Amino acid sequence: MTLTYEQIEEILGNEGEDLLNYQCEGIPKTALHTPGPDFIERVVEKSDRNNRVLNNLHRLFNATGRLAGTGYLSILPVDHGIEHGAGADFAKNPRMFDPEGILELAIDGGCSAVASTLGVCGSLAREYARKIPLIVKINHNELLTKPNKYDQILFADVEQAYEMGAAGIGATIYFGSKESSRQIQEVRKAFKKAHQLGMVTVLWTYLRNKDEFITKKKDYHASNDMCSQADHLGATIEADIIKQKISDINGGFKELKFGRTDPRVYNQLAPAEGKSEGAKLLEWNRFQVANCYMGRVGLINSGGPSGENDLQQAVKAAVINKRSGGWGLILGRKGFQKPKKEGIEILNAVQDVYLNDNITLA
Repeated sequence: MTLTYEQIEEILGNEGEDLLNYQCEGIPKTALHTPGPDFIERVVEKSDRNNRVLNNLHRLFNATGRLAGTGYLSILPVDHGIEHGAGADFAKNPRMFDPEGILELAIDGGCSAVASTLGVCGSLAREYARKIPLIVKINHNELLTKPNKYDQILFADVEQAYEMGAAGIGATIYFGSKESSRQIQEVRKAFKKAHQLGMVTVLWTYLRNKDEFITKKKDYHASNDMCSQADHLGATIEADIIKQKISDINGGFKELKFGRTDPRVYNQLAPAEGKSEGAKLLEWNRFQVANCYMGRVGLINSGGPSGENDLQQAVKAAVINKRSGGWGLILGRKGFQKPKKEGIEILNAVQDVYLNDNITLA
């Protein structure tokens, strides 16, 4: 059953009014290259992407799932067995230790694509690569070194994703980390090769520097000014899709006293002073879209960790993404750490936000 506008408003609770009705005052919606069924023809065909990339992007938008043909994406990401530890993230739902559990959830949950590791995708590629677009994550952080280190290293070659019939590759860059320069160069080369072979490129543009980005009072890893600059760097190395967290703080460049910024970023382009929480989050996410070449590169936001009120938090993230001009949500733990029926309900609720024509650009 598809959620109505009134049901979505009820799920959002007290935040619903602002999240569903606020109109952005910083970057106007008229400045954006907005998502839609004709986005490839309207925007991507003007780029240097070859026909094979266009074909695979068309697959992502139209091949499978409840959002097929809408211009929006619902992606199930399960690279957590490496990034967070398989026991840590799969203990709640041991079915996810089996790659087929992941692929079944993506298909039964109405997703547009599944993003996972070389091992997960490769183990069932012959059966599933034609049933749902696969995005092979080629680099990862690993947690078996003591003390833990935070570095994205290559686990797969672009050619391996191509040979299994994947529609795209994914990679993470830990911007701000000591190893980020190497990661930028590695991922840039991988994205070039992927485009030559006709695959779509997805970049996790995460910030990571525990020594410098956290003060005694605040954690600036999700600061809007810094995350938006990471998005812009991702667009620069020709990511087709940027995955980023929804910002919950701003002013990192000013408070940490590094980089370069401008007062207009905070008081004009992404204004927050005097605004409600919902309005602030929409303005900040709109600034992220602006840094993705005003929407020429797709911004998909992450669903975040599983916890309390997962349904409400997932729907809230989807509303913020859609109304700010994003392409969709990449939601993992809120879905795969639940019993299958409950996970599908959350995935479908997110998709219902994008299917609802009454939820429009802010």
